[in-house]
Amino acid sequence: MNLLVPLPVILPLFAAGLNLMLHRRQVAQRVVSTLTLATVVLLAAVLLVLADREGPQVMWIGAWPEPLGISLVADRVSALMLLVSATVTLAVMVFSIGQGMTSEDTGTPMSIYHPTFLVLVAGVANAFLAGDLFNLFVSFEILLFASYVLLTLGGTGPRIRAGTIYVVVNMLSSMLFLASVAAVYAATGSLNLAQLSQRLGDLPEPVALVLQLMLLVTFAIKAAVFPLSFWLPDSYPTAPTPVTAVFAGLLTKVGVYAILRTQSLLFPDSPLQGLLLGAALLTMIVGILGAVAQSDLKRMLSFTLVSHIGYMVFGIGLATVAGFSGAIYYVVHHITIQTSLFLVLGLIERRAGSSSLLRLGGLARLAPLLGVLFFVPAMNLAGIPPMSGFLGKVGLIEAGLEVGTPLAYALVGGGVLTSLLTLYAVAKAWNLAFWRTPEQAHEMVLSLRSARDGGARDLYERLEARDLPTRLPYSMTTSTAALIAVSLGLTLAAGPLYGYTERAAEDLKARVVYVEAVLPGGSR
Repeated sequence: MNLLVPLPVILPLFAAGLNLMLHRRQVAQRVVSTLTLATVVLLAAVLLVLADREGPQVMWIGAWPEPLGISLVADRVSALMLLVSATVTLAVMVFSIGQGMTSEDTGTPMSIYHPTFLVLVAGVANAFLAGDLFNLFVSFEILLFASYVLLTLGGTGPRIRAGTIYVVVNMLSSMLFLASVAAVYAATGSLNLAQLSQRLGDLPEPVALVLQLMLLVTFAIKAAVFPLSFWLPDSYPTAPTPVTAVFAGLLTKVGVYAILRTQSLLFPDSPLQGLLLGAALLTMIVGILGAVAQSDLKRMLSFTLVSHIGYMVFGIGLATVAGFSGAIYYVVHHITIQTSLFLVLGLIERRAGSSSLLRLGGLARLAPLLGVLFFVPAMNLAGIPPMSGFLGKVGLIEAGLEVGTPLAYALVGGGVLTSLLTLYAVAKAWNLAFWRTPEQAHEMVLSLRSARDGGARDLYERLEARDLPTRLPYSMTTSTAALIAVSLGLTLAAGPLYGYTERAAEDLKARVVYVEAVLPGGSR
């Protein structure tokens, strides 16, 4: 038993309650939130070291005999996810403080932002640590409640509409999840993941297949896997930048983690691997084609988010040690990169007043720092060597070539094509927003008969006249640069990190390490 395991969940919840009491003291709220998230980062780092050296760290909650209680498990995979998510949420919190999320956004009840954000952090941590299906369901519900509040901050029409779509889709998936939990319990008499790994194999194959399909559809909605990804591009872009950044970086990855955990632990010899690989291919291709067609940076990044979920599902669908390892590495890479890009987008909006590529132009000369901050993670997302995006894609491609089936070869080709189209999409965005002159942008607006929007020349004149801020808050740029530095650190530490993900993948494939840590008596 390790008493550190529940702290990444308990501390943010305690801090959320404290921040509710401090709703009239914004400075105190900022201090409490920042210190809490920094503490969670340290706890996650300690748990990662312990999980790697000593094996999974397990904590049973409640005065129930094992395995009837609630188990929280920090193994190599969950500890790594916990560390990366804590690092990202800390960076986003610092960014949001610099943006003025707590004081400058008039008409918004910002006193609720800090408590809700911390509840979201607790939900993410609980999802990664959950050792049973019902606790995982509770985690998703915590995320749903908190994310709806964050999506609709300010109560504007677009945010309410986007929040409504988000809630309706996720409520339907929650109903399916609850039905899945009930069906699994009826069939096996347990919801503990370790115990289910022993019992599901005894079920008739059609029953196990139905249970797997129900769970897969639930988690595919959460992860935005095609064709269940339709809700994401319309939901995320309307939210405040820090909210969009943390949603893009983390929430879909919780769904990916749930797919990874259940597929590897509960359904190791699944007949649905081909279905997963097909969904991965369609997710990559359809998502990136949507990104290429966009003229707004937020929507473009939202579609690239959907597209690159396909890489992670690709690794999971291969169901090999190399596939799992590549998927884990790519999840870590994508959490940091996608969050970084949305934070940079927030800086662009603050500096230029727009995220529309029709209106932006000349930012490389007006704000060269923004150019660097956008260029580095954009190239990383596209997989330019030797960055972590390139390393993650190479790992997945090698895993696909090792499998050697026609569908695996199709995924390899789809992955390469998606990477090239990602490069095209981000290069187009760079050229339009940073490289071209405002006059060229204005001519494009006129050619599209959209002069009523003002065009980039008007925007450029406003920038020159200092109608928009010329200097960005230090904490916003620092937190963004720090997160980009973390993403580059994934390249510098690629050898040790890939070694860690391979050990984690071996544990997932073997299953016995997890099961024996949770059920040392071998109970069925």
